[in-house]
Amino acid sequence: MNCQQFDDIIKVSKNILIISHLNPDGDTLGSMCGLYSAILDNYKKKADMLLMSKLPEVYGFLPYSKLAKHISEYDKSREYDLVINVDVASYDRMFESEILFKKAKKTVNIDHHITNTGYADLNYIEPEASSTGEVLHCMMKNLGWKISENTAINLYTAILTDTGAFRFNNTTKRAMESVAELIGIGVKPAEIYKYCYESNTKEHIQFQAHCISNAKFSDNNKVAYTVVYKKDMEKFNVGEDCTEGLTEKLRAIKSVEVAFLVKQLSPSSSKISMRSETADVSKICEVFGGGGHKLAAGCLIKSNVDTAVKKILDEIVKLEL
Repeated sequence: MNCQQFDDIIKVSKNILIISHLNPDGDTLGSMCGLYSAILDNYKKKADMLLMSKLPEVYGFLPYSKLAKHISEYDKSREYDLVINVDVASYDRMFESEILFKKAKKTVNIDHHITNTGYADLNYIEPEASSTGEVLHCMMKNLGWKISENTAINLYTAILTDTGAFRFNNTTKRAMESVAELIGIGVKPAEIYKYCYESNTKEHIQFQAHCISNAKFSDNNKVAYTVVYKKDMEKFNVGEDCTEGLTEKLRAIKSVEVAFLVKQLSPSSSKISMRSETADVSKICEVFGGGGHKLAAGCLIKSNVDTAVKKILDEIVKLEL
């Protein structure tokens, strides 16, 4: 990967904005904070970091994460020298931050989703990478950037979470080599694992148990899905990150080949998350303007949850499981 243009543009940019995607996970947050840390360490420049949703409590341990601001705090008329999107698979996943992206003098898109169309001035997309965190680690190494312990913690978290704690098929030799190097810098794996996977609240666990107990099955138990309603999130007093890992739990059922979750965003808008062991679920999500990876993808459907469920089930039928 030729990253020199990226380095050159960082050097000349006086104000930089880094954007994460809606409903941020460990990869987009770890990548955003890791890039912030690296730019600060190597060029003594403080970038702005933008969140489209509230920072999930579970990722509050990430170095510099508390410096990130919600889109509502930004002056939409501001023109940045450089805007960098990390782990933002498609243009429409920028939502309200699109206006800041459009106004920027230069834009960069760093990602690992195979469905990413390369919508920026500079695009660094590696579909074979486990995570955007891995892509960034390789870029930093190629550029000879200093990688501090703070940067390493962020990048490690990005790789850890997007490989499902090294359980998913994207856990490759290169991913593990990156992890080994980050551990060598000072990352403590047991500590990061505890932050990411053993720090849930009682309400979070009870909410997920509720969602799993209300799961529905079809096609001889080959398909499993559950619906997350806003009223239930309020009842259990959980945040936007409450669904993380739910789809994987359904997919882990022995008979299930495709699992999906429908999250109610509003009475007329639903967020879909899909997982599979063998079927290409990215093709289903692309039908609705989304995408991702072959075995893990998502989309937004502008309809109520019942209609969204029907639309997804109709597309799954075409897979002939």
